[in-house]
Amino acid sequence: MKILNITKPIAILATGLLMLTSCENFLDVEPNSQVKGEVLFTDESGFKEALAGVYTSMVDNRNYAKELRFGLIGVLGAEWDYYPTSSYQDAALYQYDQTIPKGTIEGIWSSMYNSIANANNIIGQIDSKKGIFTGGNYDIIKGEAYGLRALLHFDLLRCFGVSYAVDSTKASIPYCTSLVLGSFPQLKVYEVANKVLADLDTAEMCLLNEPIKTGEVIDELNDNGYLMNRKMHFNYYAVKALKARVYMWKGDYANAKACAQEVVESGAFTWSTQANIMNGVDNSYAPEQIFGLNHEKLSNLADAYFNPDQLVNAFHSENTTIDALYENDTDDYRYAYTFANGTDAYTSRRFIKKYNSPYNDPSSTDDDVTNMSFSNRMSIIRLSEMYLILSECEYQEQSFYVLDGLNAIRSARGIKILTRDPEDFYGTLINEYKKEFMGEGIMFFLYKRLNQEYLPNSSESMILTKGYTFPIPDSEKQAAIREENR
Repeated sequence: MKILNITKPIAILATGLLMLTSCENFLDVEPNSQVKGEVLFTDESGFKEALAGVYTSMVDNRNYAKELRFGLIGVLGAEWDYYPTSSYQDAALYQYDQTIPKGTIEGIWSSMYNSIANANNIIGQIDSKKGIFTGGNYDIIKGEAYGLRALLHFDLLRCFGVSYAVDSTKASIPYCTSLVLGSFPQLKVYEVANKVLADLDTAEMCLLNEPIKTGEVIDELNDNGYLMNRKMHFNYYAVKALKARVYMWKGDYANAKACAQEVVESGAFTWSTQANIMNGVDNSYAPEQIFGLNHEKLSNLADAYFNPDQLVNAFHSENTTIDALYENDTDDYRYAYTFANGTDAYTSRRFIKKYNSPYNDPSSTDDDVTNMSFSNRMSIIRLSEMYLILSECEYQEQSFYVLDGLNAIRSARGIKILTRDPEDFYGTLINEYKKEFMGEGIMFFLYKRLNQEYLPNSSESMILTKGYTFPIPDSEKQAAIREENR
């Protein structure tokens, strides 16, 4: 995979130096799978590998694939009763100025801007090389690059920008759109959100005719199967789903509803089955993933961080916590099958199995099982989030259809539907998010969007501690003039 290795952690983007052949960090390679930058974009395969490199840069660093899924962001969202205290005890108190959280936050900043630089390298080259592409690959590769750039910037905004509910005019992050030598200006929260949406508009236009939208069947005879497995790429519906997230962040419920509805009504995504969840075939809810990363070492995360035999490093909760969340409802597939029990003296604890390798039955005639299509899938956006967005939008509109989104999920999970509006809608909504997305990097950002002052099981005021907004790293402040973002 072709990955730009940018060691500078700053959005000032010394990445312009990547164009100098003397820069040792630019595609500084010996393995045969990598090439020097001057030949990377001479043919279509170079662009394909460069795009694969963006995905690889997201998977291979611990910040995006761990800290923003279940590590730091899970601790901050009060998702776990137990976590590696040596790594997160300061973060759990939102003391971001302490050594360990400070280093983790700097790593999130630098690694994500590094991935953005990889996307920008593609975007900066692709239009001048349009003639080298076959079929619809020019539009699709360009659309994915713009979509990934939007996704990464939006996640940075959610980390380093205050919530719209607080002040959308507050200074936040730079929006980096090219590989240049020099600094990008620090933008206000609403300006970044608008740039994210503009990039998503471009991505949407580029991806209008891709297979997941048109229904075209792709096999290995089509360009060696390049356009297969579109759920593992930033596809057309991933664009729509991310737009729904951004519009919710802005409080634009009408547009959020329209985007979420298009995803739901597309028919491109199906609910996971009880049988596959129960049998351990589908631990990650793979059919529901609108966009997921192909994480070939996903089981390593399960072994390292969700293993009942490795308690020191494990993220997990008490049985009583899980029982209360799911109301002891054994009909709920999530409650019944998503957790493993602790062992020996720790049978009172539960460990999620979302990162476990699926059980493969070699005698099965189910192609989805035998070809291991459920393997190595790290969820980024799932179908159930779109239903929850629809429910909240209907609530904001004072619609009669408030229960439809909630009940779609409840039915899919095997539990009774609601027959009347809950007295505490947001309490019910938050609980449903928690049931669905434990360990997936969702809850902290939901609480932030809603500007909840106190999180479950936490006595720290998120408002007083400024706990929802990460401080901009010192290295960025030293390299460019940056306003206070908290």
